[in-house]
Parts: sequence; C-alpha cells; structure tokens
Amino acid sequence: MGILGRLFTREKKETLDKGLEKTKESLLTRLGRAVAGRSTVDESVLDDLEETLVESDVGVETTLKIISRIEARVKRDKYLGTAELNEILRDEITSLLTESGEGTEGLAIPEGVKPYVVMVVGVNGVGKTTTIGKLAYQLKRQGKSVVLGAADTFRAAAVEQIVVWGERVGVPVIKQQMGSDPASVAFDTLRSAVASGADVVLIDTAGRLHNKKGLMDELSKIKRVMQKVVKDAPHEVMLVLDGSTGQNAFEQARQFTAATEVTSLTVTKLDGTAKGGVVIGISDQLRIPVRYIGLGEGLDDLQPFNRREFVDSLFSRQDGV
Repeated sequence: MGILGRLFTREKKETLDKGLEKTKESLLTRLGRAVAGRSTVDESVLDDLEETLVESDVGVETTLKIISRIEARVKRDKYLGTAELNEILRDEITSLLTESGEGTEGLAIPEGVKPYVVMVVGVNGVGKTTTIGKLAYQLKRQGKSVVLGAADTFRAAAVEQIVVWGERVGVPVIKQQMGSDPASVAFDTLRSAVASGADVVLIDTAGRLHNKKGLMDELSKIKRVMQKVVKDAPHEVMLVLDGSTGQNAFEQARQFTAATEVTSLTVTKLDGTAKGGVVIGISDQLRIPVRYIGLGEGLDDLQPFNRREFVDSLFSRQDGV
C-alpha cells in the first residue's frame, strides 16, 4: 500500500475513534465500575459485565454469547485478572463478529453488472436520503457514474432533499410529482440509467413503517417493475438504521427483514450517541452484513464498516492499550 493509502486508512481510523467517543466513554466507565476493587474475573464480575453490555445496547442474546465465551476462557486459563478484561472483550467480540460472516466493507459491485441497482429502505428520520447522497458522492469519487431515484413520493421533503443531494454531488436525480407511484419512478430511473450507461443506481423508497403486508406489497411491486428494465434488480436491498435509537433499531430491522429480503445494513448517527454497541448485536443477530456506519455530517463520515477496527476503537484506551 502506498503513502496515500496509509494516510487514508489513518484518517478513517481517527474518524472512527472520534465518532465512537460517546459509546466508548460510556462503555469503559461502566466496565471500570464493574471491576472496581476486584483483581480476578469471577462470577460477580461477569454478572456486572453482563449488565454493562446490555446497558450499552449490545442486546441480550449477543451479550449472553459474549459472557459464555469469557466464562469458558476463565475456566481454561484458570486465572484472569480484571486488568485484562478490555483485551479479553476485544478478542471475544471480534471473534464473534468474524464468525457471523466476514461481509464486505462497503458496496461490492461485481464486474459485468451494469447498472448495479441498490434499493434503499428504512423508516423516516434514520438518515436514509442523507446516506444515499453520501454514498453517491463516494461512488462518484471512485469513478462510478451514479443515478438517483426519488421513489419516496409520499413526502415532498424527501424528494426535495434527494434533489438537493443530487445537485450537491453532481449526479442526476429522476423524479415525478409528489404522490406518484413509487414503482413508476423506479422504472423511469432504471430506464434512464440504462440509456446513459450508468454504473450504479440508488433508489430512495418511502419510509413509512405501516403494516408488514402493506410494506411487503409496496417493495415487491417496486422490485417487479424494476426487473422489467434490469432483469436481476435490485442487486442489493440496503436497510438504513438509526444507531442512536438503540434497541428500537433492532425492532425496525426485524420488521423490514420480515417484509422484504434485506441484503445489507447501514447504521447511522453513531457519533451523537452512547448506544453504538447496538452495531455489535445487529451484526451478530441478523447475520446480514453491515456495509457502512455513519459517524458525522461530513461527506466522508459515511465509513465502510470494518468489524476489527470498530471493536478496537471501542475498547482501546487513550494511551493506546
């Protein structure tokens, strides 16, 4: 890797560390209380550790997996000091997430697939349209030609927002009148993308979390209509979740995965919350790759998700230990 590559990697790590600062501070403070005055990792410490992880929005099921792994390590190694707990947690959580599937950092666009169609879903307010805009910016910087589809036709603000992003990034946006059929917008978007030879299409969809059947019918219709233009579309269904909502993000993920075949996740707004542990639980429980995490307002603050670096940022102290 050349100098530019190393510099970019270091900058990404700094952005990650800064974005997870609130979660890290909260987690390490709770861990400190859990081991205060104790020298070894015993049953009492594990009970407090379990409470700490649940309070950090890791989720009950994933927390129990982590505790079970540490219990096994305590039995195997006989003596583990509380001073080692950070390192143990880092190792076991990284191992757990690696076992849940390596996944791909960012979008993996196969050779010969053109246009590559991504349908973006999620409830209103999670940062869905902003994610699309930032993703379009990053893809364009990689030399890809991108077309955006404003298929969230039920909110005028949504259409206006994606148009603003298109102008800001310098990519075309296909839209219709407010209240138009979202499937019709998706159809027009793909037809335009094919005609122009675009590499990637990003389709913004309505963020209404109404009943499961209604959501399923709507998304299924969009898929069927898109396939009239691009046979295998969409190639990816990306669900955007707001990390600051903690366990509510789990519930949204469950509802959307029940309604449609979600193939990847993006977790946003991690910089403004202490609930970043939810990414660990979501990655473990859903077994759907987390492609990106949102760490701020900047165009480059949508970062491809690297599990090892994420866990390392959570458990590394200021002195680098």
